[in-house]
Amino acid sequence: MKKLSKLLFATFIIAGMVFKPAISQDSNKNGYQFTDQVRLETTSVKDQERTGTCWCFSTVSFIETELLRMGKPKYDLSEMYLVRHTYMQKARDYVMFHGNNNFGQGSLAHDAMTELEQHGIVPEKIYPGLEYGTEIHNHGEVFSILENYVETLTENRRGKLSSAWTKGYSKILDNYFGEIPEEYTYNNETYTAKGFLEELGINPNDYIEITSFTHHPWYEKFDLEVPDNWAHKLYYNIPVDELMEVMDHSLESGYSIVWDGDVSNRGFSHRNGIAVVPADENSSFSIQPVEELEISQEFRQKLFMNQTMTDDHLMHITGIGNDKDGDRYYLTKNSWGPESNKYGGFLYMSEPYIRLNTIGIMVHKDAIPEDIAKKLGL
Repeated sequence: MKKLSKLLFATFIIAGMVFKPAISQDSNKNGYQFTDQVRLETTSVKDQERTGTCWCFSTVSFIETELLRMGKPKYDLSEMYLVRHTYMQKARDYVMFHGNNNFGQGSLAHDAMTELEQHGIVPEKIYPGLEYGTEIHNHGEVFSILENYVETLTENRRGKLSSAWTKGYSKILDNYFGEIPEEYTYNNETYTAKGFLEELGINPNDYIEITSFTHHPWYEKFDLEVPDNWAHKLYYNIPVDELMEVMDHSLESGYSIVWDGDVSNRGFSHRNGIAVVPADENSSFSIQPVEELEISQEFRQKLFMNQTMTDDHLMHITGIGNDKDGDRYYLTKNSWGPESNKYGGFLYMSEPYIRLNTIGIMVHKDAIPEDIAKKLGL
């Protein structure tokens, strides 16, 4: 595996970034043991609970962590504020495409950024999005209603479409998530959502998405062919070796990463806090370290094209660690709650796992190595 630079072994702190070796280990002395070489300061682990909104929880965690990097205080921002706006836009697109567009709970990091740019943001305490009588997020009922609503519009329409449908749809969102406040008071100050975003100093246009697939030209943008890219946003395309270089450079420079990838395979075990690609399919990877496959560009492309590798889940990468053999892992913040595993809701994804299963990443454009940024025209 690629070795960490000597710089990473120093212990120092820079605005929201902590480089300090810290050991996380299994109670079994022969099991996985990790030393964190880069561990960026971040906010608490949240729980998306019974929703398909990992895309928003990971991106909001990313935004909160960006604020820490920028020297701002810790914020707890509302995921459901952005989810509600996304559900509205998703319905508009679905209806405009006469039902020929994806409509589900899932989305991608750019959708949260789009709504952030258009509608601003509010703190969690101002908009928890829980108007339906429970203390946890559960979108089963509301999404069934929303789905039936838009399907009725596209399948059973008689004549031209009424202009009233958006009002009715929005009212459902109000009833389940809460009405969107035009103004609100936070820390004894009055804000609008856009005004609050302006004060935070986050510019959604500073962030880009990158992927790595050979069926499109390198260093150009393309519409990534996964169902959750319902907004048909464009990703920069670079070789997987350079994708890994971007990730390492980003983390070593104090910038975290939104990660989108496949977690449906046997090598992913959040309960055990491990994600690997075992060379032996019968190995007990969750108990002790195993030999892993070497991942080529061609192999990941094959799995994407035959749909073995799918777009399943988004998480937030906040660090780099080594196991006891010196192999590299990526410290990853999940949105399944702090009690979901022994690492407080984090897990360690191996370098082969990342090389194979990454669908795309979102990073700050300043986190990209200069030579790669030049190839992308940034």
